[in-house]
Amino acid sequence: MAQEHEYSINLNEKFGPLELIDTKSLAAAVKDPWFNQTLCRVNDCVVRIGVFAGGEFHWHKHDKEDEFFFVLSGRFVVELEGSRRELGPHQGLLVPRNVMHKTRAPEPAVILMMEAASVTPTGD
Repeated sequence: MAQEHEYSINLNEKFGPLELIDTKSLAAAVKDPWFNQTLCRVNDCVVRIGVFAGGEFHWHKHDKEDEFFFVLSGRFVVELEGSRRELGPHQGLLVPRNVMHKTRAPEPAVILMMEAASVTPTGD
């Protein structure tokens, strides 16, 4: 299913311990319309940045892992079966495991995500 979509998903850990992470500079350098980069590992989890020019991600779920979204800038919508949550800057949402969801950015947005390092970003 994920092969049908065009996302730039980078699972390599870009930063190690004690390295400065400048999300503003990282976001400014992104040219892809839907970009996801693992920033670093925190114990058994990873922190990722999502930079979205707009558009949406496909419906998916994570069988074993929860997923946390935190908006740095822009607006971000998390569609859930039967409901939706719209997030603005400095707002976050935890999507529990096994919950079908689809994310979209109605305008350019920069998002931080935290999830288990074992998660497959495109869903199970």
